[in-house]
Amino acid sequence: MLPELQAQLSQLLAEAVTSLLPDQAPSIKLERPKQADHGDIATNIAMQLAKPAKRIPRELAQDIVSALMSLPQAQDLLESAEIAGPGFINLRLKPSVHQSIIGTIQAQGVNYAKGAPNGESMIVEFVSANPTGPLHVGHARQAALGDSICRLFSASGYQVHREFYYNDAGNQINNLATSVQARARGQSPDDEGYPADGYRGDYILDIANDYMAGKTVEADGQLITGAADLENIDEIRRFAVAYLRREQDLDLKAFNLIFDEYYLESSLYTDGKVEQTVKQLTDNGFTYEHEGALWLKTTELGTGDDKDRVMRKSDGSYTYFVPDVAYHITKWQRGYHHAIDIQGSDHHGTVARVRAGLQGLNLNIPKDYPAYILHKMVRVMRNGEEVKISKRAGSYVTMRDLIDWVGQDAVRFFLIQRRADTEFTFDVDLALAKSSDNPVYYIQYAHARICKILRDSAVSTTDLQKANAALLVAPTELTLLKRLAELPNMIQLATKELGPHYIAFWLLDLATDFHAWYTAERMMIEDPELKLARLALADATRQVIANGLDLLGVSSPEQM
Repeated sequence: MLPELQAQLSQLLAEAVTSLLPDQAPSIKLERPKQADHGDIATNIAMQLAKPAKRIPRELAQDIVSALMSLPQAQDLLESAEIAGPGFINLRLKPSVHQSIIGTIQAQGVNYAKGAPNGESMIVEFVSANPTGPLHVGHARQAALGDSICRLFSASGYQVHREFYYNDAGNQINNLATSVQARARGQSPDDEGYPADGYRGDYILDIANDYMAGKTVEADGQLITGAADLENIDEIRRFAVAYLRREQDLDLKAFNLIFDEYYLESSLYTDGKVEQTVKQLTDNGFTYEHEGALWLKTTELGTGDDKDRVMRKSDGSYTYFVPDVAYHITKWQRGYHHAIDIQGSDHHGTVARVRAGLQGLNLNIPKDYPAYILHKMVRVMRNGEEVKISKRAGSYVTMRDLIDWVGQDAVRFFLIQRRADTEFTFDVDLALAKSSDNPVYYIQYAHARICKILRDSAVSTTDLQKANAALLVAPTELTLLKRLAELPNMIQLATKELGPHYIAFWLLDLATDFHAWYTAERMMIEDPELKLARLALADATRQVIANGLDLLGVSSPEQM
């Protein structure tokens, strides 16, 4: 049901209640009945008000129904209002209300179900991989989740900024450089002298060979050229980071994902933001020295951390969460007062520490800033066996592996069809199946089938807009019409819950309803008016499937 229709029904119910109980200020809650044959919408308002009104719930419900059905606007919308159980009120809408959704979809097209701009901006940070290797399946899950959440918030009226935070500082970058240096000297990962914490994938040898060959790579608009100098570890580091950033960017382009900004962790040090953050926390009295290290009083800052945390180690280096605090200050200062971070569940400890650091700065930042989505790991199955190793990466399946195997549409859909906080098994064989068992194929096939029907009918858009939707009265048609009207509410739900999986499951239901209607009711019939009405319903369904898939970053093929 469209949100504006819900609001209208809520207002009519409130008016009916107030006419009976003038001293009440009813809060009307509408929900879908658990059984479809009970109607289109239900409310328990009579049960809520019965006790304060000293009334029997069913009798009060009957009075509310009588008052409601006496209102002219309610008579225009409602076919019936019935009492069920201890006092539920079940409302059944007139078929004309359901049929009107076709005109709404035709008028709004690609904008159907989208909200108007609300003047709010937000930042979503995701993927944020260390530039030390190819993107893995965990990064792919972040990419699918993050981009879909950005699309949902955009559809809800927000101005959304996609950001990739590059962890290009710290020990892992030094390990990358020494690994490339060792491979360039002819060492293999199994040799005794190979760095203990070095990276072992074949991509390290590729970097080493290109560095020694003097090849040039581009990153951040700068050209970095390799050299045969194996003693200059800084040059090796610069080349290796640029090389892997280019590779990661190619993976993201293959995923049809473009970020608005790439923010470098190293810039937080060169710009003095890390030092400024530490100084401010110290000036505010939230740090102390102990055993040669500087500690943050996270237990005093009300974010749920169970013990104080080291900020600066005894060797003078900062722990990983300190630049994270400095980074999130920049988000707040850039005006992004709505922020979402998507990270793996192994970053659970980061949440309380970053929020504690932000609280210690006295910047009036909310305690729950930023919001976090922590996703579980992904297992990959192929040919009935778990895949754990990619030759290129050395120890994990990469994002590019998945894209090469099944295509970006299937990767995106499969990786967001479960809640982020649940582990997921990616079945490569299922993702390749051309059957109803493969959800993305099933949905895309519905779209392609409709496109073929419309091509074969040679009907024009102008003709479709003249269709008489009042002729759509078959049970499967009414079911499909009701489903089409749900998308605005589904977007609201998925956005509120940070759960694009709601859209994925809803699209599957929509495709199921379409296929059931297609099986039950013929379209190419003799009756020209009914034929046109059914073609208009098919076209509206096509548009809504396309709009829903776009929220997930999945394409809508016109033929398969």
